[in-house]
Amino acid sequence: MTWNIPNILTVLRLLAAPGVAVMFLYFQRPWADWFALTLFIGAAVTDWFDGYLARLWKQESKFGTMLDPIADKAMVVIAIMVITGYSGMNPWLILPATLILFREVCVSGLREFLGAKAGLLKVTRLAKWKTTAQMVAIAVLFLGTGLEYLEGIALRGLTPEQYAEAVSQGLADPIRTCGGRDCAAYATNVGLVLIWIAALLTFVTGWDYFRKALPYLRDEKR
Repeated sequence: MTWNIPNILTVLRLLAAPGVAVMFLYFQRPWADWFALTLFIGAAVTDWFDGYLARLWKQESKFGTMLDPIADKAMVVIAIMVITGYSGMNPWLILPATLILFREVCVSGLREFLGAKAGLLKVTRLAKWKTTAQMVAIAVLFLGTGLEYLEGIALRGLTPEQYAEAVSQGLADPIRTCGGRDCAAYATNVGLVLIWIAALLTFVTGWDYFRKALPYLRDEKR
């Protein structure tokens, strides 16, 4: 194992993954939302820099190759769990989140089963786009949950769920400060569209990995 800047960035990204959840244990909302969003974005940026610097400085290593997808998965899985919990269990979020988590578990299981042959499940360009889509969607959703908290509690004295219900029933007016739009709803809706796109890419790349692994899953004829 070689300790160089690209590998250190990858390790920091891995450590940042649980840090996103820890923000909600030690800080009150909405500060927890903003700290988690900042930490998540900072960690997501390292996902580009570690690979770029490793190639630029010719410091690519087996350790970095192994740890990079693990750090990505940890970030996505933990962040999705946090957002789902603070979104009021929105079914439009739960469905794509479930698909993403299901795929990540299955692909990890395939890699573990294949062992030495796991190299055939190399990260593809589409898989990299999938990860990017996931991280952008999660960042936007974090923004949406933070704005919902501000609008619901700080400005209306309601929980986000109570505030959303009051708006839907016409008992409260949405706060419109984003070019005439309800900021929280706008960010959340954009995030939901992005997470569905990410879920679609997740399914496609997951199927591609399964297709590549299928020949090694067949029982040998006796």
